[in-house]
Amino acid sequence: MKYPYLLLISFLTLFFSCYSQDSNETKYEIIVPDLDIPWGFTFLPDNSILITEKEGELIHFKNGKKTIIAGMPEVTLRGQGGLMDIELHPNFKKNNRIYFAYASSEGEGKGANTALMSAVLKNNKLINKKVLYKANPNSRRGQHFGSRIVFDAQNRIYFSIGDRGNRDENPQDITKDCGKIYRLNDDGTIPADNPFVNETNAKKAIFSYGHRNPQGMEINPFTNEIWSHEHGPKGGDEINIIQKGKNYGWPVISYGVNYSGSKFTEITKKEGMEQPLHYWTPSIAPSGMAFINSDVYPNWKGNLLVGSLKFQYISNCTLQNGKVVKEEKILEGLGRVRSIEQGNDGFIYAGVEGIGIVKILAN
Repeated sequence: MKYPYLLLISFLTLFFSCYSQDSNETKYEIIVPDLDIPWGFTFLPDNSILITEKEGELIHFKNGKKTIIAGMPEVTLRGQGGLMDIELHPNFKKNNRIYFAYASSEGEGKGANTALMSAVLKNNKLINKKVLYKANPNSRRGQHFGSRIVFDAQNRIYFSIGDRGNRDENPQDITKDCGKIYRLNDDGTIPADNPFVNETNAKKAIFSYGHRNPQGMEINPFTNEIWSHEHGPKGGDEINIIQKGKNYGWPVISYGVNYSGSKFTEITKKEGMEQPLHYWTPSIAPSGMAFINSDVYPNWKGNLLVGSLKFQYISNCTLQNGKVVKEEKILEGLGRVRSIEQGNDGFIYAGVEGIGIVKILAN
């Protein structure tokens, strides 16, 4: 070869693309390469992975091969909206049922809004599809679709929908969709003890309200509480513990300001509105969330991980008495961290835009 050093450089580039470490010595390995925006992913019982690409493809990754799942509904790609989070039914081994959130143009008005669908996964195809919830009306705006999904111990499903860029009307009004976290039974029916089932004209699926754009939500495995984080404007990203019927204040109270720097509210606290457990100023643009409860990372067990889109790292949050007392940046500079999950093997995996799914190796 005329330029043997070029061969060496190519080899080293390939090696470090598959196994590398960031400036904080956090070692990682690329498990699923060549993904654009891996908005959400979840592990099947056989350790294969279902991955949502924002543009609308649902991918099954198994034995090093990507297969596109057939039978997906029409996904509207609009601004921040597209195919978003995905979760397995807690009894997936018996019913093969999955749940996912996506932007849909179906329903009232032009544009799109967030929908939640359930389906049975069979031979890499979706069957028995059912829209469990569709926020209305649609909007031509491109921001704040949400949407994360979790199940509680009673197999009830919680999912978030952002305020769709209409902060002055949607989040504080329980008769309107958007700016809410919702709760349904796994078949899409309304739980009888939802907080607003007896309120006239209220959206009966609402569990909490006053949210801006929640893009992280997990059940805390140590307390069984629902933890969520959401985007603030310029400053004021929040972590909240989500409780039944509570008002989380947006946009009446906030630790953020308009993107121009001007204020839209003068107060950060108000009676009847919940204070965040933690907030970031400046904003980190949080997306994805996971608790570490495995023994793989003995120094990190009990910590909370939050992805940063804006600054391209994972915030490794040390918790004490339910508070964030320390933050460490890991995977810094690798890319926009969109999604985080703890795998069946106890390792932490992150969906990084433009790269794929990476596995964080033991610390």
